[in-house]
Amino acid sequence: MSIRSQLEEQEKLTLSHYAALSSKSLGRLRSEVDNCDLRTVYQRDRDRILHSKTFRRLKHKTQVFLAPAGDHYRTRLTHVLEVSQIARTIAVCLRLNEYLTEAIALGHDLGHTPFGHAGEFSLNTLHPGGFKHYNQSLRVVDFLANHGAGLNLTWEVRNGIIKHSKGYRDILPDDSRELPATLEGQAVRVADIIAYLNHDMDDALRADMIRETDLPMHLREVVGDNPSRRIDSMVRDLVMETLCQDDGRLHLSGMMQQTISDMRTFLYENVYRNHLVHNEFEKAQKIIRDLYMFFLEHEFPNGGQEPFAERTPAVGASEEKKLHRHVCDFIAGMTDRYALGLYNQIFLPKPWSVF
Repeated sequence: MSIRSQLEEQEKLTLSHYAALSSKSLGRLRSEVDNCDLRTVYQRDRDRILHSKTFRRLKHKTQVFLAPAGDHYRTRLTHVLEVSQIARTIAVCLRLNEYLTEAIALGHDLGHTPFGHAGEFSLNTLHPGGFKHYNQSLRVVDFLANHGAGLNLTWEVRNGIIKHSKGYRDILPDDSRELPATLEGQAVRVADIIAYLNHDMDDALRADMIRETDLPMHLREVVGDNPSRRIDSMVRDLVMETLCQDDGRLHLSGMMQQTISDMRTFLYENVYRNHLVHNEFEKAQKIIRDLYMFFLEHEFPNGGQEPFAERTPAVGASEEKKLHRHVCDFIAGMTDRYALGLYNQIFLPKPWSVF
């Protein structure tokens, strides 16, 4: 029996009957010969994401603070690592598939733009078809990564990626159609908000935008007065409520749902809409807008982030739509510093002298 087969058998014996078994995966987007006798399909998905160029670029993409000079502010890469850690803790406690959980967590933000949500907002306005980072994440793993071949991930990982985002909506809505099909995907969805609420608050404290005592007392009484305690309180509530209900869904207590919602509101009012963040947000929007309009008229520079489909002049409606898609993909794949460097190269005058 191969190591992979042993791992699959071990899953059947040890995981919850609600867990997604590797041997029961619904398969990949495109059929392929699977000759790996060491790793399960979800382990392979995790490795494909981890070794992709798109994943590496996350280290230079903004989380909240644009192109931060400090070494300790979160980036999009550290965000997905923190989400992965929290989601894996949940998965272990609930005896879910840790490899599937990790793969979804590491891949859920691959489609994020430079400059965080400022870039996403701009592309959503500029691109005729709109832009959502979770749709772009799926587009990356399906078509753009790996020299245009995509990563060809399993259905369960792809479903977790496309369903992870909640925006300002309910974390765990009653309508199951809004949720990932697996509990592993739902764990990532909850871990995402637990991670960003706590690390964004931590970064805001570091930036002296808020003080710990600014968080209302009734929230601190529920979740604690530092990031570690808050994360522990939220994860503990989720695990205990889910085990108590035991109905194949994740659950948070009513008090914790309200607390998380109130913390999210606090951050929107005091951090995300803070004039310091907003001013940088507007600058980032201009950079994205100017680059987008420029590349509708000009060729991409050599050394683009990924090998995109060949550019052709826009003639008819379909060509125009394809052109917008190429430009959107190109800009969405940029890091903050690549976008800034390109902007400086294109739009700022260069010093020169005559001898």
